[in-house]
Amino acid sequence: MLHYALKRLGVAILVALTVSMVTFSLLHLTGDPAIALAGESATQEDIENIRRVYGYDKPFLVQYANWLGRAIKGDFGRSHYLKTEVADVVFDRLPTTMILGASAITFAFILSIPLGVLAAIKPNTIFDRLALTLAVVGQALPSFWFALIMIFWLGIEWRLLPISGTDSWQNFIMPAVALGYYVTPAIMRLTRAGMLEVLASDYIRTARAKGIRPGAILFKHALRNAIIPVVALSAVQFGFMLGGSIVIETIFAINGLGFLAWESIQRADLPMMQAIVLVLACFYIVLTYLADMLNAFLDPRIRVV
Repeated sequence: MLHYALKRLGVAILVALTVSMVTFSLLHLTGDPAIALAGESATQEDIENIRRVYGYDKPFLVQYANWLGRAIKGDFGRSHYLKTEVADVVFDRLPTTMILGASAITFAFILSIPLGVLAAIKPNTIFDRLALTLAVVGQALPSFWFALIMIFWLGIEWRLLPISGTDSWQNFIMPAVALGYYVTPAIMRLTRAGMLEVLASDYIRTARAKGIRPGAILFKHALRNAIIPVVALSAVQFGFMLGGSIVIETIFAINGLGFLAWESIQRADLPMMQAIVLVLACFYIVLTYLADMLNAFLDPRIRVV
């Protein structure tokens, strides 16, 4: 287990370094940051002064090494627009996005896993067709459009839930549902497929022949093995939620990391955008690594890979 964990950790570190370099490169390829900071009316002398002050006159690899060295220490520089430390702003907004992501993935689990199990134990029935219908609708329905529908009916017409802000837990209900419903179909279909495969296996038939209670067979034996690919998918989907929350946070005016990313793009705030992308990418990598470790614990055969 230790060898497998160290091997996966090495891969995770390499991926993080690659992501940091790609992020740094792409944001610089969008244009000259010195010109963006100086403004349209700036002279060439002003632009050169900005390049010198912010280090944009140095070679690219030197800029990247300096930026990465500071980022590892938690120093992402100062925001060009807010004139404050980037790390303070990012880590102040991060808990809101984490709460939204955790709420969304919890909603997805509550809806998708029971539906997937029910569809598997009752194939080709009304329950199975209902689950598949919800999956198709979830894949076809854009999350922003679903969010606008809920705002109109639940927030404006019926006044059941607040439509913006983060004043209470009720503010997170509609955003979590909109964000979580989009990933529900993938988890539900994978759960259903895994359960169908496991329930048809020999050891399940043996367990039934021994007279083991159906509930124990279903949850202790079948679901534990069927849930292994769901764990890996859920980690990926949770990372996707954190990165894709920019649309939902903008619609519901949630002051989180996604909304901050949108504001930074509008303001061309390069240090802020770099920090947000790097932090979200690192969370994505950490979640994937933890999912690998959990899968290795649930299925020892994975450790020999």
